[in-house]
Amino acid sequence: MEIVKVWSEDGAAKVVEIPADMTARDVCQLLVYKSHCLDDNAWTLVEHHPILGLERCLEDHELVVQVQASMSSDSKFLFRKNYAKYEFFRNPLNFFPEQMVAWCQESDGTIPQSQLLQNFLNSSSCPEIQGYLHLKEPGRKSWKKLYMFLRRSGLYYSTKGTSKEPRHLQLLSDLEDSNIFTIITGRKLHNAPTDFQFCIKPSKGRSDCKEMKMLCSEEEQSRTCWMTAFRLLKYGLVLYQSYNIPQQRKSNALPFSAPVRSVSENSLVAMDFSGRTGRVIDNPVEAQSAALEEGQTWRKRSQRMNVLGSPSPLHPSSLSTVIHRTQVWFHGRIMREEAHRMIIHQGQVDGLFLLRDSQSNPKAFVLTLCHHQKIKHFQILPCEEDGQVFFSLDDSATKFTDLIHLVEFYQLNRGVLPCKLKHPCTTVAL
Repeated sequence: MEIVKVWSEDGAAKVVEIPADMTARDVCQLLVYKSHCLDDNAWTLVEHHPILGLERCLEDHELVVQVQASMSSDSKFLFRKNYAKYEFFRNPLNFFPEQMVAWCQESDGTIPQSQLLQNFLNSSSCPEIQGYLHLKEPGRKSWKKLYMFLRRSGLYYSTKGTSKEPRHLQLLSDLEDSNIFTIITGRKLHNAPTDFQFCIKPSKGRSDCKEMKMLCSEEEQSRTCWMTAFRLLKYGLVLYQSYNIPQQRKSNALPFSAPVRSVSENSLVAMDFSGRTGRVIDNPVEAQSAALEEGQTWRKRSQRMNVLGSPSPLHPSSLSTVIHRTQVWFHGRIMREEAHRMIIHQGQVDGLFLLRDSQSNPKAFVLTLCHHQKIKHFQILPCEEDGQVFFSLDDSATKFTDLIHLVEFYQLNRGVLPCKLKHPCTTVAL
């Protein structure tokens, strides 16, 4: 048995004793069980190197004790959500721009879109990612722009333009004994030409900066493409199995029965309970009118509660102004930059969201939402009607008695938002 210390994002830590054959996924389930949080298969362990300014999410199948043995004394594990861990299996075309993917055995220069992932997973095929990357020159702060190729055998750069001829290709790094990290320090520290930095680091070396390859792409999508392809080419079918197999604890992994619960957006459907039995509403127009009617019911219910009062009368809207503070998606008085950081850390997938207090208006709130890898902010303003406070993000067209109702509504209905609210940006205290 080995001792492993894991940190949460709020600075708390938990020490766990684990066997040598325990995977990252098993450790996450152990922490989920001990912390009594919801297991939606998005939790992950992050290998964090504060001095080097690097971090990466461990793959579900990696052995935690083995990874810890290769880490330096200043490094640590973080417990964090990553909704984008397997997003490329769901939407592969968003991750692999056509101009960056080449095939060594191409017949007519094109490949069916359905074959995209199969070629990465099939070890006998030869997919290749190509494009320009900036490489930091060893021991200097200058960067050199080179045309590179990522293959199963490693990452190469061309010594002559975009030439693929073997005599012009130089091996920069192999995949077998390396891991790919995001650089979390700002671009100024390394004098990087863009914000989209990443690093290939030998997995066995502790922290030898000379062995690390610092790279930089022109945009977020190309960085995501390089990093995703690196994972697929290195692990192949193992990643697909981790994504595909129901994420349940192996009977011999943990000495207890951990509750494994999952929340899917597909489980949220419009229902009609006006008859003797409930039915699913398929017609989108009917679903929208039902949702608005439900909104009115919430308002009436709240008004009835206010009329009933209590032995020590509260302000009519006092509960509605504080009840959201119990929710996992509410993060209080955090700055816009902190909201951005949290969304980026937890994977920039559509529908990832959080709510926070507005910095500019003390009575208002802000919904921070990710859509198409862009982070957008929507102000939620209070409005008063018949002495009752409501909240709205569409200029009072749709009003809610509290923020919980507002979030529930937009989980079912897109409304004025670019997409529904799907994944709450969550932190957990270990």
